[in-house]
Amino acid sequence: MLIKAMIKAGIIGGSGYTGGELVRILLNHPAVEIDFVYSTTRAGKDLSTAHPDLLGMTEIRFTGTVNLEVDVVFLCLGHGNSSKFLLENEFSEKTIIIDLSNDFRLQADANFNGKQFVYGLPELNTSDIEYAQYIANPGCFATAIQLALLPLAKAGKLSDMIHVNAVTGSTGAGISPTDTSHFSWRNNNVSWYKPFTHQHLGEINESLKSLQENVGELFFLPNRGNFTRGILATAYTDFHGSLEDAKELFKSYYSDAIFTHISEEPISLKQVVNTNNCHIHLHKHNDTLLVTSAIDNLLKGASARRFKI
Repeated sequence: MLIKAMIKAGIIGGSGYTGGELVRILLNHPAVEIDFVYSTTRAGKDLSTAHPDLLGMTEIRFTGTVNLEVDVVFLCLGHGNSSKFLLENEFSEKTIIIDLSNDFRLQADANFNGKQFVYGLPELNTSDIEYAQYIANPGCFATAIQLALLPLAKAGKLSDMIHVNAVTGSTGAGISPTDTSHFSWRNNNVSWYKPFTHQHLGEINESLKSLQENVGELFFLPNRGNFTRGILATAYTDFHGSLEDAKELFKSYYSDAIFTHISEEPISLKQVVNTNNCHIHLHKHNDTLLVTSAIDNLLKGASARRFKI
């Protein structure tokens, strides 16, 4: 019997929310062995000092050194820090690099220091990701919104204005405390931010225009919710066809997408929290099609993607 060698994985920035999710996934992956979890602030400390739920699950400790020969490395660093890290650390020519920041998502940034990054949304670039060595994972809002709109773009149905309203949990702001992630402010509170200028708009528009050249203008209003994790997005635009026509477009587009599911009933956020699933619901009012999508921002929206969890 042929026994395949375990894949050795490294995590850069393992003390944050996405790093913690990756540790949990990889600890339970039958083909992966965690080689190191790098952190400049917690080197030498148990992983459970940052992720208390890992107490008793692993003896791995954070390290301040990097093994440049691992099979795959995940960059869970703040935006702008992945490119700096790769300039200072040259990994093996065989190492697969998966970045969770926004450093390489846009086409203008995808070619970095001789490395050509592929945009890592499976429902859009499955075949490219399969053979890519350098992968730029999409943003969390971008994932939820693209999954709500890609089938329409593929069918050339996004020529009119598109309006999107989405609400995210506090983990979307990262682990470092801020005025708007503090419990006393966030609890029993809802607010919008970055109206129509959110940084994920660039990657969303590039993806949509890769399927339909004449995409209508997209207006996106992000909101902060008083919950911990998850994103619920509602998108609506003109659609000249029946609700059944729309459902057929979505079911056909996602026929091979094992984590994206079309619901006949209205959806809620709790259906997808702590999963790698995206649930989508369609509703038609006169000539307006409303698409609702829900994901977990730390799993489907960041660390999980194609992992079967």
